[in-house]
Amino acid sequence: MLRSDHESNANLKQQRYDRFMQKQQQISTAKLKRRIGQTIQVLIDEVDEEGAIGRSFADAPEIDGLVYLNGDVELKPGDLITATIEHSDEYDLWAARVAVNDMSA
Repeated sequence: MLRSDHESNANLKQQRYDRFMQKQQQISTAKLKRRIGQTIQVLIDEVDEEGAIGRSFADAPEIDGLVYLNGDVELKPGDLITATIEHSDEYDLWAARVAVNDMSA
């Protein structure tokens, strides 16, 4: 295979990948937008000075999107809360806490 053939194949692969990812982003955006207004359970993974970051029951850590709770700094990792989704983007959700669930029962 000539170098130019290899470069052409690499360019074609990249173009196909870019088109696929653009379409996937559109699908994810639409799917998450439909969740606005829903109340969900969120497991808190981390808390920093901006607020809490967690995931819903259906989301895998480090793979799926996150749920951000801006300004909710009093939570701690491991807390299970109920939150209402207020905003979304291509991959993530923003929510407001409704309640902290007692997991000790």
